[in-house]
Amino acid sequence: MKIAANIDDLRQLAQRRVPRAFFEYADSGSYAEQTFHANLDDLAAIKLRQRVLVNVDNRDLSTKIIGTQAKAPIALAPIGLCGMIHGDGEILAARAAQAAGIPFTLSTMSICSIEDVADAVSKPFWFQLYVMRDRGFIKELIQRAAKAKCSALVLTVDLQVLGQRHRDIRNGMTVPPRVTVANVVDVATKPAWALSILKGKRKTFGNLAGHVQGMDGIKSLAQWTNEQFDPRLSWKDVEWIRDQWGGKLIIKGILDIDDARLAAKTGASALVVSNHGGRQLDGASSSIAMLPKIANAVGSDIEVMFDGGIRTGADMLRALALGARSCMIGRAFVYGLGANGEAGVTKAIDILKKELDVSMALTGVKSIDEIGPQVLADSPLRNYEEPAKPRKRRR
Repeated sequence: MKIAANIDDLRQLAQRRVPRAFFEYADSGSYAEQTFHANLDDLAAIKLRQRVLVNVDNRDLSTKIIGTQAKAPIALAPIGLCGMIHGDGEILAARAAQAAGIPFTLSTMSICSIEDVADAVSKPFWFQLYVMRDRGFIKELIQRAAKAKCSALVLTVDLQVLGQRHRDIRNGMTVPPRVTVANVVDVATKPAWALSILKGKRKTFGNLAGHVQGMDGIKSLAQWTNEQFDPRLSWKDVEWIRDQWGGKLIIKGILDIDDARLAAKTGASALVVSNHGGRQLDGASSSIAMLPKIANAVGSDIEVMFDGGIRTGADMLRALALGARSCMIGRAFVYGLGANGEAGVTKAIDILKKELDVSMALTGVKSIDEIGPQVLADSPLRNYEEPAKPRKRRR
């Protein structure tokens, strides 16, 4: 087996081991994928400021994320269909996150259910909510998350109308996959994947099957999403969801300063600067381009998290320097999951932690609290007022 030195190595392994339709579901963006690529390119354009002869012994990656101690400023983002990247994928990723001392977020569109994951781990995880037209079912989902002792609800607000992913259409993306000659040939060349799926608890959406009409048969995922998700979702609904939940709420999908100000007024614990990994509005700004503007506008009022394009520890350092308190990783851990199950997710987390640790040392900082704009060299994205001292993060 190829030794994985970085996240791209894990991506290449996953591409070889996971059927094309499911790999490209996770790996692609919407339409021309301009925003998907901008997430990566704009992060890479930010240069770090190398420092020398600074005491960086005894470095510490620990921090607090929405008031809870974490061993690194990382949370696993909600990713749909993890259980189709590897059998029981959500359970395996949750276990890896628990062992690493960081949060895991279970997607509404997961294969393993809330209850499946709760039974498999010993510590609370986060649950991500998509809002559908049936508010009774949404109330039921929130109650199930509370019963499973989920420690935060992550409300995704940027996917009420689905951005078209061309590769999903070309691949005939369905869950479970349709029996076609192309699919049979693809799966036949990936026996380890097929075995993991056969051994898995479920083959369709565990949170929805048996609860939502139309989930029992094979159906286009894009078509079903457009039929079920509610385009009428508004800030009034956020208030209703907050009241139904009663616990820590994270609003994910903020990419505009005005929306960030509205999110800060909801009483939510945090917002996530995110463009859904470039999978929604193609041509939108990259997440990192909007992060410093949003952090400067509302960072003193609400905890700001970052999502979009993280592939290295240096990327995380860039986001933390520009105002994020922590970073969500999505594709990075999914590549690990596809490459080698739970061990692959653990590997992805370890790679990012080690790269962040080295990047901190070479920029002259040894704790997460010390990271600020001073670690950046000149960058095309430094269009904010630089504080005189590194920003201190609330503990």
